[in-house]
Amino acid sequence: MGKWKSQWLKVILSVMVSVNLVTWIGSGSSYAADSGSDVPKVVSQTSASVVAIIGKPTGSGKTSEKNRYNLAHGTGVIVKSDGVIITNAHVVKDMHNIVVVTSDGKTYSGRTTHMDVESDLALVKIEATGLSAAKLASSSNIQVGETVAAIGTPISFALRNSVTVGIVSGIERSVSSEYQLIQTDAAINPGNSGGALVNMSGEVIGINTLKYTEFGVESLGFAIPMNTVKYVLDHFEKYGKVKRPYLGIELEESWEAVVGLPSSEGLRVAYVDPDSPAAKAGIKQDDQLISIGAINVKSMVDYNEALKKFLPGDSVSLTLKSAVSTITKQLTLGEVQSMDTKQTADSENAGIDTDRGKTRIGDSHYGWSMKYPAGLVTTEQSDDGNSVTFIDAKGEFYLTILVDKEPTGELSPSALLNKISDEKDSDGLLERRYVKQADGLSYAKLLGKSKAAGYAQIRAYQLNGRIYKVSLLSKVADSKSVSKQNSLNDLLDSFQLSFDAKDTALKDISVYSDKGNTYTNSFGLSLDLPKDWKKNSYGSSGSAFHNNDYSESISMQVTSASSGDTLKAWVDREKKNFEDTYLPAYREMSTAEELTLSSVNALKLTYSSTMGDNWKSLTSIYLIKDKYKYEVSFAYPKDADSEEINTILGTLISSISINKESMDPELGFIQDMNDLLDKTSTNKHVNKKYKYSLQIPEIWSDSSSYDYSDDNDSFFSFNGGHLEILADNQKSYDDTVKEEDAHQKKSSGNDPEYKFEASDVTVFGEAAKKYVVHYSTRKMPYKETLYIFRKNNITYKATLNIDEAVRTTENETRLNQAFESMTFTAK
Repeated sequence: MGKWKSQWLKVILSVMVSVNLVTWIGSGSSYAADSGSDVPKVVSQTSASVVAIIGKPTGSGKTSEKNRYNLAHGTGVIVKSDGVIITNAHVVKDMHNIVVVTSDGKTYSGRTTHMDVESDLALVKIEATGLSAAKLASSSNIQVGETVAAIGTPISFALRNSVTVGIVSGIERSVSSEYQLIQTDAAINPGNSGGALVNMSGEVIGINTLKYTEFGVESLGFAIPMNTVKYVLDHFEKYGKVKRPYLGIELEESWEAVVGLPSSEGLRVAYVDPDSPAAKAGIKQDDQLISIGAINVKSMVDYNEALKKFLPGDSVSLTLKSAVSTITKQLTLGEVQSMDTKQTADSENAGIDTDRGKTRIGDSHYGWSMKYPAGLVTTEQSDDGNSVTFIDAKGEFYLTILVDKEPTGELSPSALLNKISDEKDSDGLLERRYVKQADGLSYAKLLGKSKAAGYAQIRAYQLNGRIYKVSLLSKVADSKSVSKQNSLNDLLDSFQLSFDAKDTALKDISVYSDKGNTYTNSFGLSLDLPKDWKKNSYGSSGSAFHNNDYSESISMQVTSASSGDTLKAWVDREKKNFEDTYLPAYREMSTAEELTLSSVNALKLTYSSTMGDNWKSLTSIYLIKDKYKYEVSFAYPKDADSEEINTILGTLISSISINKESMDPELGFIQDMNDLLDKTSTNKHVNKKYKYSLQIPEIWSDSSSYDYSDDNDSFFSFNGGHLEILADNQKSYDDTVKEEDAHQKKSSGNDPEYKFEASDVTVFGEAAKKYVVHYSTRKMPYKETLYIFRKNNITYKATLNIDEAVRTTENETRLNQAFESMTFTAK
């Protein structure tokens, strides 16, 4: 029963993680207030303005979202007496069914009304009046070293309005934030996010937001200062969101600024968005931004702080240093496009316990149900729902239900019992039998226990040829408790092979859907995939998915748009590459179709090609948004069912969206390797053992691995062709030619379509035999040229193969030049 023990420990750990899910990380030291200090008085004045916030996190997976114990919590500060609360955006960003608890223990339903991820601030509204609004301080009055108290909800929601005391350790800090932060050594633990940092005058000087928690790091927490809080609150009230100015440039800090040294340099312009205010003002890549108005900018935080003083539409002067001089540019600021931050109330309106009133649980698709104890937690569920694992919230037992995805046929009682008998070793076996019930479900039963893993029971049921296996594992101590075993048996006995959809007390955990799956990547790209498509297991520069027989696939590629690049220029390059690859008779290309996707222009283009047998099509959608190029491609046989293809393509295109909020904030410049490729560039391949080297075209493949290859057979491929060099230091030139002559004549004799010509030539200063073959394999015509020669006591056989479909002048010349680049060493 060793595997039962490992499964048990795995489940215990997973539950511990999900139950303790909060919105922040870390721990730290706290300071006891000196007797006679002002701390107790200050806390009594301000604590009523601090609330605890709890709700259900979204986006954590189908299983977690259905777990009533999967909760997240944080803290908030009342800023208006009618129930307006400010908190961190990361506390409520992915939270629904929000519940707010005030310091006097009153509970309110809450909803997020405004959110600004860049500043990490959000507003939550509750329906209440007469609340105690906090007194907000001025950031300019903060002094390093002054005593402060952090009020929040650390670790557990039961620890609401906890207080830790420390000092202001620093101000205007630039760490992990768009704006400056206050540094404090007052403990800011998980759950304190969004809480108040107050001074000894009872004023809130900051909103607690984060803490460093690496090994050896102590008392290093940070809060958002009031000047930023008031800036965001003012914009929320006036505009419903934070209206940020847009210049259209990407900036890089100096090395000194990155490592924290004082910097005399400005910010390097790394990228300029086409048609942006910066581009229209003539700002160039590699210019150095020195100041905005009268404010010097030496870091990204300086830059963001400076822009807080302006609104979209304002005119502003920028001082820049170019390669030759310092210049001033005047421009009109645009506006950063962002989603409306106003949010509505939860549609579920079911309170924080979404399972209230549910006494049974089951799966409507697979047709089973059972009792639903209050402490039963769903910890794991397969994508199609045929397997689900539960654990008791107190860690007392572990339960798994596994259902055959498809019916396999009815089994006899002995066959059903044998099917689960392999699950349990004979050691510790207590019971093995088939339980036949006249008025209930019959099932195969296996019962065992061990000192290490505890009590285990497996039951197997069947209905309409489908097997349902129910496995339960309980703790060692519980295996000796008669009352506990009776309770667990009662739970198992409640299992039924039916699901009553009309029973409102029955919770449905089915995740089965006949709709497609939604895919989202780190670049914010989201789209719908056909159901049952799988992700490619082999390496890819992007992401790709395929159907069951690999005949159709969808791939995504995201790279950065180079400065000044446009959608049309990008697609024109793609079209030219396609035309350069195939001869006209072997390719077709549609006219580019204009689309609007995710509020930007996009182009759709279909390429079709053949090597002479079957035609294959590729429909690609191109768009550029937020400095990234997005390419989504759908590959399929050209002669595939047009209705099916149009359905997949229509669903794919209509589902494409790009959400900036979903982007990984650490994303940088992702080079499009196609933009760097030089078709004339080559890489040197050296074969020391067989004393030759070659210049291999860079566009053929990544030839870095060739440097270490001393095989007698070197193979270099490209789309529709290859170059192969076979070296032999044992076989003579005459024997090699004799064998090749025999092979060519045999091939020609067996197939009249096989045509070859043999001639004597000179290559690399040596007598050589040359064969030119024209043939068609599986309706794919090709040309193959072979050279056999001997140099430095080594016989070489070079094969130059190219399919007729790609035998453009450029491709054939490149292949011949690669062979002709061969050089030899005598040693």
